[in-house]
Amino acid sequence: MRKLAWSFKSPADSQCEHSTVRMEAMLLNIGLALLCVLKTQAEVPVQPDFDLKKFTGTWHIVVGASNCPVFLSMKEIMKTSVAIITAMPGGDLTLTVGFPLPDACQKIEMHLKSTGQPGHYTNSEMGKRDMRVVETDYDHYAIVYMFKDQGGETSVTLQLFNAFPELPPVS
Repeated sequence: MRKLAWSFKSPADSQCEHSTVRMEAMLLNIGLALLCVLKTQAEVPVQPDFDLKKFTGTWHIVVGASNCPVFLSMKEIMKTSVAIITAMPGGDLTLTVGFPLPDACQKIEMHLKSTGQPGHYTNSEMGKRDMRVVETDYDHYAIVYMFKDQGGETSVTLQLFNAFPELPPVS
């Protein structure tokens, strides 16, 4: 049985009850999707007609679910992270993520190559990585899937990206 952890610490915690309920529902959906992927090792879909240019910019990672040992070891101290997506020539992208930790901010930059399927990227610099944009509306949210195989140890991560540091109130 794989160990699975959740991290949900964001400025949205102070938002109205409706936003919290909406985030909890999204978290549950992400968790169920992750469990299905872990259980069946099914093919993970990508956003139909994905447009990298619309996806570039700053995103806030407000929810994450993972069985990654690094994530598991840091989940109690992690807070909302920031991801910057930069389009590169040939349809590739650069993913820069900043993780605020108690003593400092850790920055990770990764160049991901396009697989030829829009929304699906790979990197094999530090183990095999697979990133897919499962769903996005480009303006408010994105669900991003990551698979990592390093030294025979595999992990899966699903993250909810939000375009705003805090969730807008529900109308």
